[in-house]
Amino acid sequence: MADKTETFAPGAAQLETLARAALARIPEPFAAHLADVVLVIEEFADDAILAEMGIEDPFELTGLYSGRPVGEKSSFDVMAMPDTIHLYRRPLLDEWCDTGVSLEALITHVVVHEVGHHLGLSDDDMHALEDAAG
Repeated sequence: MADKTETFAPGAAQLETLARAALARIPEPFAAHLADVVLVIEEFADDAILAEMGIEDPFELTGLYSGRPVGEKSSFDVMAMPDTIHLYRRPLLDEWCDTGVSLEALITHVVVHEVGHHLGLSDDDMHALEDAAG
């Protein structure tokens, strides 16, 4: 009897594993600023986030950084919410299917982009960081 193998879309835990691996490849001195960043995997961005960003189609947002960039932090900040990188599973899987890019490369791209927002980097700096973390 043949071995029956079933294949399913990667779940939140699998995406988190890929995202944490991408974070682990971020080189110093940038990595030193990531210790307190929270990583959250959700199916989609909530309606309030989408409305705030002017996005009607929830599949258009694959990731989001929420918090204050490192260069804007102050010792006077009181009880701030933790810096958070949100990854949205369903839009990521949709983009993965549409583009043919490996899931690892896509997750790395989105994670590095959100890390770039955390660090206050320019788009050119984000591309260089992605090359270093790839």
